[in-house]
Amino acid sequence: MPGANLTRIEAEERKSVVAAPIHYQVALDLTVGAKNFGSTATITFDATPGASTFLDLIADEVSSVTLNGVALDPATAYADSRIALDGLKEHNEVTVTALCRYSNTGEGLHRSVDPSDGNVYLYSQFEVPDARRVYAVFDQPDLKAMFDFSVLAASSWIVTSNMPVASVSEADAVTAPGTLGDHAAETAKRWVFQTTPTMSPYLTAICAGPYAEWHTEYENEDGRIVPMAQYCRQSLAEAFSKDVDYLFDITKKGFAFYAKTWGVPYPYAKFDQIYVPEYNAGAMENIGMVTIRDSYVFESKVTDALAERRVVTVLHELAHMWFGDY
Repeated sequence: MPGANLTRIEAEERKSVVAAPIHYQVALDLTVGAKNFGSTATITFDATPGASTFLDLIADEVSSVTLNGVALDPATAYADSRIALDGLKEHNEVTVTALCRYSNTGEGLHRSVDPSDGNVYLYSQFEVPDARRVYAVFDQPDLKAMFDFSVLAASSWIVTSNMPVASVSEADAVTAPGTLGDHAAETAKRWVFQTTPTMSPYLTAICAGPYAEWHTEYENEDGRIVPMAQYCRQSLAEAFSKDVDYLFDITKKGFAFYAKTWGVPYPYAKFDQIYVPEYNAGAMENIGMVTIRDSYVFESKVTDALAERRVVTVLHELAHMWFGDY
């Protein structure tokens, strides 16, 4: 049935067909309105010649599917949130173009409108089977891959992902009505990110919006300089700015502690912490970009227990960069 979860047997069968190297190029268009966004994914992968398998995708519309240069009919290839891939070769390339839907339940790509100023904020939450709500994917943790993300978004927004930005360029596009809520339409920019390390799809992440931002660096134990950042809604920026230095310091002490305790320096290219609205969890250990519920941005004095809970959350998610992610 549509949206049904992958069964263990199906995951084992797909794992026996699909083989590394797996590589995704994912292009998202966040300028097309308040309900939907555009998604194009090109996946290259090896497979057992002659076998069949499927991609996972939850979308309002699939406009095209091309497998190894042959156009498939989306009306027949896409059913029950899956895209059938038949007659596979040893080396394969499939491209899927779709129109996906923003979430307001914290699954997939969540869209939130700040009632205080009308600003629109987006963030992803994919653990475990919800990358399929944003792009076509073999959505199981043991089919690890490398990912290249690009995002078209309003010019006033920032966009973040697992990896540092490779480039930002002006685009010949204007946001459609509703994209920015009640705010006026804007031109757009295209954000391109560096290629990820090999990772599970549920750990990929995208955040976009007019987030307030703070930056620093960490002198990593392997000699690298690791960029660090923290983000929150503009309406919380004044309150959050009072705690930013403290939270950076706590995080840096966590880097040093984990590197010393486990003998492995922080393994990724950057580390962001982004405090997001309407979160359905406490936090999520996306590689290089942890999302945290913004109820941990304190606008007034809180109990010692709640303040300690925030520190525990920050250090817990940082620990996942080694345990679970690495």
